[in-house]
Amino acid sequence: MIVVFVLVGLVVSAAFGALHWYAWRRLVRDTTRGPGLARRTGTVVIVTGPVLMFAALIAERTGAPFWLQRVLGWPGFLWMAFSLYLLLALVAAEFVRPLVRRLVEREAPAVVAVPRPERVPAGTAATEPEPGSAPEPESKQPESAGPSRAAAPSRRLFVSRVVGGAAAAAAVGTVGYGTYGVLRGPGVKRVTVPLAKLPRSAHGFRIAVVSDIHLSPVLGRGFAQRVVDTINSTQPDLIAVVGDLVDGSVKDLGPAAAPLSRLKARHGSYFVTGNHEYFSGAGQWVEEVRRLGLNPLENARTELAGFDLAGVNDVAGESEGQGPDFGKALGDRDTTRAVVLLAHQPVQIHEAVRHDVDLQLSGHTHGGQLWPGNLVAAAANPTVAGLERYGDTQLYVSRGAGAWGPPTRVGAPSDITVVELASKRA
Repeated sequence: MIVVFVLVGLVVSAAFGALHWYAWRRLVRDTTRGPGLARRTGTVVIVTGPVLMFAALIAERTGAPFWLQRVLGWPGFLWMAFSLYLLLALVAAEFVRPLVRRLVEREAPAVVAVPRPERVPAGTAATEPEPGSAPEPESKQPESAGPSRAAAPSRRLFVSRVVGGAAAAAAVGTVGYGTYGVLRGPGVKRVTVPLAKLPRSAHGFRIAVVSDIHLSPVLGRGFAQRVVDTINSTQPDLIAVVGDLVDGSVKDLGPAAAPLSRLKARHGSYFVTGNHEYFSGAGQWVEEVRRLGLNPLENARTELAGFDLAGVNDVAGESEGQGPDFGKALGDRDTTRAVVLLAHQPVQIHEAVRHDVDLQLSGHTHGGQLWPGNLVAAAANPTVAGLERYGDTQLYVSRGAGAWGPPTRVGAPSDITVVELASKRA
């Protein structure tokens, strides 16, 4: 097993190195005239970026000192996103490069050799040739004189700089806008879900669903406050936090999570674990959210006016003997009542169907977070985002409020969703 892990690591590292070599070739070697400050600077950037990225990942996973995680997190994780879109832009630029080259060759004027002016010794006045005297022969230019420096840089160098600069600018713009979208806080979506068993008295009940906040060395207390303010602004009847609240220990991130104590809803706030809680000390975080006023649903159920609310642990808890237990959460309930299930991962829908759940609320996918990550997410999850039906069970998947790794989203804007339950009897 260790041998396989090492081999996979070597293959991934080799592929990653090859991609960065390609980026160095196009952005540094092809755009500079040879060894010099510009080439050295570009090389340092291309080498330092991935080193910081791997260092940030290792620091997070090994529980390095929190200050070190913060120092490495911003540049390391942003490079992760930047390198993705830089490589995509460079690949796209390969198709554009021949067109730019032809355009430059068509529009560029013919290069004319400009003779070098004859040097006159200092203090010597230029004199007109005397009448009748033979003109002096023109000084012969050296063979290597060639065109004027005004013709530099060469067309090939010019094309490389234009195309490489455009690719780099596209990557910077994409990551910059995607990062701004995360840091300004999630938007609000509203979805109406009709439930056959919901009584008329519960018609219009509103659940604010928030998932994947991912408090971390990068997204801290200020971000948590923006999420809380957004949720409270919707004035929900109930708040459901469906996992992946944090990426770190209670010791490091407890202060960042403190704003959660100000969540307000008529019927309270509920929490279920996500896979990242089990990387961060799930037991301690369950106690911490309880202290902050949230109600953890650990394979448990509570009866509300009009329907049951249930929650199961994330499947990642199985490695610690704390996995999902649908029988415990749903086994002895009154099946004539509607039930809403909180389960972090969409893949838990199949068990939900077997237990006659009416609606499952999930997160986990981030909607792909970084396009084309939605294609990868679609291969691993039955639903990537939005509302879908599986038999008599409906599944709603939120794209999440935060972001893991790069504090960046592209093609998958963050959200908090207000799910309004509708009675078919109303």
